[in-house]
Amino acid sequence: MSHRSRWEYLRAIHARYRQADRRSKQVILNEFCANTRYHRKYAIRLLNGPPPGRAQPRVRHARSPRYGSTVVSVLQAVWEAAGYPWSVRLKALLPLWMPWVRKRYRVTAEVEGPLQRISARQIDRRLRDRKHRLKHRRYGGTRPGTLLKHQIAVKTEAWDVHVPGFTEVDLVSHSGNSARGEFAHSLNVTDIHTTWTETRAVLGKGEVAIVKAFDDIQGALPFRLLGIDSDNGSEFINWHLGRWCARRDIQFTRGRPYKKDDNAHIEQKNWTHVRRLLGWNRYDTPQAVEALNDLYRNELRLWMNLFLPSVKLKKKVRVGSKLRRHYGPAQTPLDRVLASKAADQDRATALQDLRQRLDPFDLSQTIDRKLERIYALAERRLSPKPGGPSVTF
Repeated sequence: MSHRSRWEYLRAIHARYRQADRRSKQVILNEFCANTRYHRKYAIRLLNGPPPGRAQPRVRHARSPRYGSTVVSVLQAVWEAAGYPWSVRLKALLPLWMPWVRKRYRVTAEVEGPLQRISARQIDRRLRDRKHRLKHRRYGGTRPGTLLKHQIAVKTEAWDVHVPGFTEVDLVSHSGNSARGEFAHSLNVTDIHTTWTETRAVLGKGEVAIVKAFDDIQGALPFRLLGIDSDNGSEFINWHLGRWCARRDIQFTRGRPYKKDDNAHIEQKNWTHVRRLLGWNRYDTPQAVEALNDLYRNELRLWMNLFLPSVKLKKKVRVGSKLRRHYGPAQTPLDRVLASKAADQDRATALQDLRQRLDPFDLSQTIDRKLERIYALAERRLSPKPGGPSVTF
């Protein structure tokens, strides 16, 4: 039934409904809802409201699209090259990526203008159909250890830090469908203040290998490592890592067992920096670990930290029974490092110069090629079968 037909129908039964008794009103209301498909509460408001006028209702005409197909196609290409970030992050990275967008897609002023002006809400609308076609899988966690727990402080409150260096760490397993034998793990380290993230792969969970990976990560950070907060896994709660932190005057804390919210920052990075790229395949050879580190030490860290903005939670405000979260503007980890006086300014400046020379589209393509090589090294017999439920970002 068209809008005009519903309006005429309302005019015809409005007076009869107002004059009817309670039982007759129920019959008229049921018939009105069945014919117009209006919600019952909305239909009651119409029938109890003022009588509809004699003038025809105003028909709203659809506006002509402001963003043409060329603008949407370039936007989708940037979104895919950037690893499918959500709309707020995509809007923040568009100005940063625009010099390379101009070279790669030869955009005109008519295309660049709408790309710079488009809002995050419009981005969601324009990319909605493509998002529904993407796939994902869910991932699991780690097992707690028992060593040295009484000597390592439990951190139950959120770290309210204003300088870089205080980090959360976790280990992501690449065991596939079987936890037997030795297999690769990704050591993930993320800074609370800047969201800078470093990742290294190790074969097994040996204490010596974990400490060696921390040495490598510490040398790559553009600031001094001041603290690490881990879960209760034995790969972290051991004398090797405890002595390593003590020698370097690094604060070492742990979260509560089975409380993933205590390490919420790193749990998020486990998905965006590891699981989303590598999936749940099993990698159990030195060649696979070497290929993973070739990706982690080079293109992936530059792509994630130099070119992909992220948002940080500023505060939580309770309004009645609801909790509203307020976020700061989207920034890249490098931008936060550059804004911090406590960072290593020489390294930060060198990274800023490097960002001006690198092409994020080339980095994205190189990452895809290296990922294909890594996928070929997976142990297919113990890896999950391809496919999974769809997801909406």
